[in-house]
Amino acid sequence: MTGIEQLKFDAQELIPCVVQDYYTKKVLTVAYMNRESLEISMKEGRTCFWSRSRQELWRKGETSGNVQKIVSITADCDCDALTVEVVKSGPACHTGEESCFFNTIYQSEEKSPFSMDALYDLIAGRKTCPVEGSYTTYLFQKGLDKILKKVGEESTEVIIGAMNDAARGKNEEAIFEIADLAYHLLVLMVHQGITLADVLDELAGRHVVDKKVKQETLK
Repeated sequence: MTGIEQLKFDAQELIPCVVQDYYTKKVLTVAYMNRESLEISMKEGRTCFWSRSRQELWRKGETSGNVQKIVSITADCDCDALTVEVVKSGPACHTGEESCFFNTIYQSEEKSPFSMDALYDLIAGRKTCPVEGSYTTYLFQKGLDKILKKVGEESTEVIIGAMNDAARGKNEEAIFEIADLAYHLLVLMVHQGITLADVLDELAGRHVVDKKVKQETLK
């Protein structure tokens, strides 16, 4: 276990912190801490930084409500930089983006590894920046009723596909239909402002494997 006394702060008594989403592992932002803000972060269990521009302590989410609850803080091999894994409530960036890192400078021509997080961001982009001829943009333009209709249709297709596969001894149709359902669920999530982290956080708080979880009837 590394203690604060072993960390190497710079000439301004600061140490850089790479803030990372605990669930998706996406880098959210890079900020700085001094000894006091680090101690506050560890004591309160939420990120507190040192603002170099304002020269004051900065508790993330103090005004916006976009709090970052700390899961772990790790120092690098030289003890002069930190990685802070967090569960975030709301966007990490002041622009409203989920991460501060959204300006692409270079993209390899090689196919990037697929991730649900990247697909979610791509779908969200079709909402904020509509593309003519895009099916995703079309769904957003049609609105919630259309999106819910598609989720219902795709759910039925999953059931039919699974039954057909069971008769054939294969899983090809079910896989295809599950992928369609997953896509439309992501569209619904983006439309409603629900993030992947929101769903993962909900699952983390449940015992879904061995215990049936049923939502209580709202009154």
